[in-house]
Amino acid sequence: MSNSSHAYELIIIGAGPAGITAAIYAARKRMDFLMLTTNIGGQVIVSPGIENYTGFQYISGAELTAKFQEHLDRYKFALKMEEVQKVNMEGDLFRVRTKAGTYIGKTVIVVTGRKSKELKIPGEAEFKNRGVSYCAICDGPFFQDLDIAVVGGGNSALEAVLQLVKIAKSIYLIERGPILKADTVLAEKAKVSDKVRILTSAQVIEIFGDKLVTGIKVQRSGSETLLPVQGVFVEIGSIPNSDMVDFAARNAWDEIIVNCRCETNIQGLFAAGDVTDAPEKQIIIAAGDGCKAAISAFRYISQR
Repeated sequence: MSNSSHAYELIIIGAGPAGITAAIYAARKRMDFLMLTTNIGGQVIVSPGIENYTGFQYISGAELTAKFQEHLDRYKFALKMEEVQKVNMEGDLFRVRTKAGTYIGKTVIVVTGRKSKELKIPGEAEFKNRGVSYCAICDGPFFQDLDIAVVGGGNSALEAVLQLVKIAKSIYLIERGPILKADTVLAEKAKVSDKVRILTSAQVIEIFGDKLVTGIKVQRSGSETLLPVQGVFVEIGSIPNSDMVDFAARNAWDEIIVNCRCETNIQGLFAAGDVTDAPEKQIIIAAGDGCKAAISAFRYISQR
């Protein structure tokens, strides 16, 4: 067990773009900190290509992760590859529990990101990043002039359609309910495009292909149809990984509520990136918020 009475000045939970940036800033400020994570890179690892991260016109997720790792390696700090199960408060200290043990921190930055909701159907896991995507902004440009499907009927699905309509050859929008749940203005914009075919009361039950996606099986009105598509964008929402800090204020979507300094409602507890209520979920925004969170944690420690 790694139970320790040593109180770190800071514990960073997660190592996606927000966590890595927080670690770089904490290291440069000579903070005594610990980073707990299950991987380096977070969601970036699974991005086939990134074209909107400043300084790189194009970089693969694996390459950007390697750059992150290279930057981190310049600094000496405590890093443990352990999954955090729970964070508790004890007086004005935080107890961070993993399977391996418990660590004590004077401040904590939660940068655990979020996970996409999945369809849980045959072929989905097999073709993830080989035609199955959960981010139209990230991956849309790779589907130039291809036939694709967008699964979902809420705002995120319709926003994906409106982005992809400029790129794809044709789009099937597939919603399991009888009507689209998205804002009317978004739905109307999608309906006027001759590239978009909307299927309501329809459900994707299988994704198939060879090395890449070649089609989907859709169930509608009791019958099954095969649709030839080369891409499937699953846009049925995502879930923030925020359960470990259930004592912090969260919004209706379980996102941790932060102010512009990445402070939560709990003194000494900070959060950044996709796990928070920051309005856009982008690598560059997460990285910037990680910087702010580390500076805020440093200021908090310095003033005590």
